[in-house]
Amino acid sequence: MKTYSYDDAGVNIDAGNEAVQRIKKVVKETFNPCVLSDIGLFGGLFELNSHEYQHPVLVSSTDGVGTKTKIAHEMKKYFSLGQDIVGHSINDILVQGAKPLFFLDYIGSSHIQPQIVEEIVLGMVKTCKSVNLALIGGETAEMPSIYVEGDYDIVGTIIGVVDKSKIIRGEKVIPSDICIGLPSVSLHTNGYSLARKLVKEVAGLEYTDYVEEIKGIIGENLLIPHKHYFNEIFPILNQVEVKAMAHITGGGILENPPRVLPDNCRIRLRKNSWVVPPIFSWLVKLGKLSEYEAYRTLNMGIGMLLIVSKDSFLQAVELLKQNQAEPYVIGEVIQGEKGVELIN
Repeated sequence: MKTYSYDDAGVNIDAGNEAVQRIKKVVKETFNPCVLSDIGLFGGLFELNSHEYQHPVLVSSTDGVGTKTKIAHEMKKYFSLGQDIVGHSINDILVQGAKPLFFLDYIGSSHIQPQIVEEIVLGMVKTCKSVNLALIGGETAEMPSIYVEGDYDIVGTIIGVVDKSKIIRGEKVIPSDICIGLPSVSLHTNGYSLARKLVKEVAGLEYTDYVEEIKGIIGENLLIPHKHYFNEIFPILNQVEVKAMAHITGGGILENPPRVLPDNCRIRLRKNSWVVPPIFSWLVKLGKLSEYEAYRTLNMGIGMLLIVSKDSFLQAVELLKQNQAEPYVIGEVIQGEKGVELIN
């Protein structure tokens, strides 16, 4: 009589174990004295140095890389996906003034390939180390009946901390405040379902094709990792009052800034006040996208928006430049219905 194993159901335990062994050493490079646990325990332990804060508040966020993984699979390049999920997550808590503490990841696939998991985690580690963020745990799931063969699902959870008195909420924003934009370096991790459709179905191109308008290979442009702005922004928060910040992700520059506006405040942005990278112009042209669709789906060259007072915006711009940022003054807050309007 035939006996069955997990292998017969499509799950390779040995591959999962190999993936863990491959990443153990490099993950430990992100550990700091606050990490009290080792890789492989049921939970990660992190000691909060509460004496550094008068009233510490934990800030958390969970997000995923989305369908950008499809392009990575076709290009056979996975390193940037690890950078994507960590960079995205850092920005999501930075907008409330939080310093990142530790990170947890989830990698799911139909069949785990240890070398691919290792490549993804190496990308995570690189970005974690750039902000002293500890990668203290995660999950690698092999589910052949859930995921399409070859697909990878990448999700991350970040925990940070901020003093209660320093939480950035946006409630102090008033008309006449100034909007500063920091440039994106790519689509980051949003709009990829549309980009994939335009490249493959509308243009009939492959990700390995060279396109003159973007001066590069399509897939390499689309896999540029999601930039984080921690090292540019966090050091200035004690030097100038940043009233609000918006991470420009899904919903683009039209739908993200209103999330941090008080009632009766509206943002007016000047479209010609920042440089739009060629990849966006090319996609807009390819899809004949309306202005509304383009600015709601893609970041269109702005990855982070800061709101400061009219009296302090010049100081903020100078401090950002000192931290190797490239700030653009892109608009102002006006009185009106909560939202964003674009002008020429």
